[in-house]
Amino acid sequence: MAAPEEPGVATVVAARDGDQRALDDLVSGYLPLVYNIVGHALGGHADTDDVVQETMLRAVHGLPGLRDPAGFRSWLVVIAMNQIRLRHRERQRVPVTGPVPQDVADPGADFVDLTIMRLQLSGQRREVVAATRWLSEDERELLSLWWLEAAGRLTRTEVADALELTPQHTAVRVQRVKAQLDAARIVVRTLERTPRCPELADVVAEWDGDPSPLWRKRIARHSRECVRCERCGYDLASVEGLLARLPLVPLPAALVFDPSTLVVSQIGASPAGASPVTGGKVGLFLKGTLAKSIAAAAATVLVTGVVVAVLPSGEEPVARAIPAVTQTTSTPPPTTVPPSSVSSSAPPSTTTATQPAPPAVPVTASVKKGVSTWNFDGVGKALTDVRAGWYYNWAAQTDGIATPPNVEFVPMIWGTKFTDDATLARAKANGKVLLGFNEPDFPEQANMSPEQALDLWPKLAATGLRLGSPAVAHSGDKAGGWLDRFMTGAAQRGLRVDFIAVHWYGSDFSDAAVGHLKNYLDAVHARYGKPVWLTEYALIDFSGGTARFPTQAQLAAFARGSSAMMEGLPYVERYAWFALPAEKPGTGLYAPGGTPNEAGKAYREAG
Repeated sequence: MAAPEEPGVATVVAARDGDQRALDDLVSGYLPLVYNIVGHALGGHADTDDVVQETMLRAVHGLPGLRDPAGFRSWLVVIAMNQIRLRHRERQRVPVTGPVPQDVADPGADFVDLTIMRLQLSGQRREVVAATRWLSEDERELLSLWWLEAAGRLTRTEVADALELTPQHTAVRVQRVKAQLDAARIVVRTLERTPRCPELADVVAEWDGDPSPLWRKRIARHSRECVRCERCGYDLASVEGLLARLPLVPLPAALVFDPSTLVVSQIGASPAGASPVTGGKVGLFLKGTLAKSIAAAAATVLVTGVVVAVLPSGEEPVARAIPAVTQTTSTPPPTTVPPSSVSSSAPPSTTTATQPAPPAVPVTASVKKGVSTWNFDGVGKALTDVRAGWYYNWAAQTDGIATPPNVEFVPMIWGTKFTDDATLARAKANGKVLLGFNEPDFPEQANMSPEQALDLWPKLAATGLRLGSPAVAHSGDKAGGWLDRFMTGAAQRGLRVDFIAVHWYGSDFSDAAVGHLKNYLDAVHARYGKPVWLTEYALIDFSGGTARFPTQAQLAAFARGSSAMMEGLPYVERYAWFALPAEKPGTGLYAPGGTPNEAGKAYREAG
């Protein structure tokens, strides 16, 4: 069966430019792909429709900022995978109050059953699909992409980009999942074999009937060692051959557009540059029965994709859209970078009307509270006024910033090119604590593998300064993530790491953001058992490819709440807001000349 043709580049360009009909076609054309990715990754959980909807919402809202229309599919797949991961993380971390719901797949929407039924699968194709129930969440995430690669719907490059891996590492991961899937196929056969092996009955006597990786291992081990069951693995056909040319699973009724309701889409093309979510199929999709509360669905920590270049001449950092990574990013090194400007499609930060401020209460500088900054007009005045105990500028020296009394400068070794003896000596002369590499897990930042960082780490340790880990952009709490691999390697090599440094940016601008940040910090500390420094944090939503900033009132509320929360966490040694200067709309605290905005006043009084 030939795969339906997806909308081409011309449709993407027209939709980006405000053509409502093209946007309708784009959403309709790619919705099946997203549904299949999310469905396979979540195993048909009841949240599947919500995650599909949130993915399409973010793609629609981010479309005006898409720079490469030819890369639309890759960009969309990355957004889908980010939403899948966020769903997993939030269900693990966000405290639940009241009755705890059962986190099980909806029997009426189980994706395995839907796939088998709607594609009319039998034989080994049916066994492969049934075997996916036995995979872990991480394994299903990868399988959801590789499945579509095997079926010719995605390329290996798109799979690697969505997994944030190199094609070579992706190949290794795929082989591992294929091995686990083959083991699960044997489990399916073993359990379905009649009559059931008496010894197998003993093995599964305490099994609750819920497929899991643990029971997959136990039952597969029995099958390999049992004379009666070992034949279950004899004639397994190649998974690629079984999945090749399989069509996409058809959309459920709740996700299919009803042509009879599309009168509004006949209005015609919207003016170029208009907000894409105005009517047509997309409007119906967002307003229909599927559209649950987006505010509730958005209670997540997102990968933003903001890159800020720190310029040596005192020019301001500039944000650039980067198609998706998984939690946030921010600042490059003090090296020459061609200046650019924030995309005009990025909504400006707005200042909301506020009640008259209460009389200021004298606040002493917090030892924990800090800021990241570059040299700007009024930096000295702002550093004094913000009442922070420390600051850093992503460099080994202050670069002309006059450090106020009782404020500590903390040097950083940004990346590979700054590990020369002269730079390390300057760092040693300028501070008592040394920050390691800046976002080595992000290509636009230090861009280092854990092995490269480990090879250079002894040079940093040789300074004798108290030493913080490389500050990862995201997934610092994730097993097998960049930071986890670095810390494992450091332990194996006997290398010193005195505290953990991480970055965090949240896209949920509500009061829940403080809780999301705390959950992440708790998880990082639980994994490594070391003091934590949060060296960059703020609220920015870049999930759609274009930066979206909170209002000043939202930033101020988050500054107060997050600071109070971290001051009360004994394992958080220091934290630093991104960033001190507010020369353009964003999350900065002080305007040129050293005058605080609403968020700056809140951060000044916090801590």
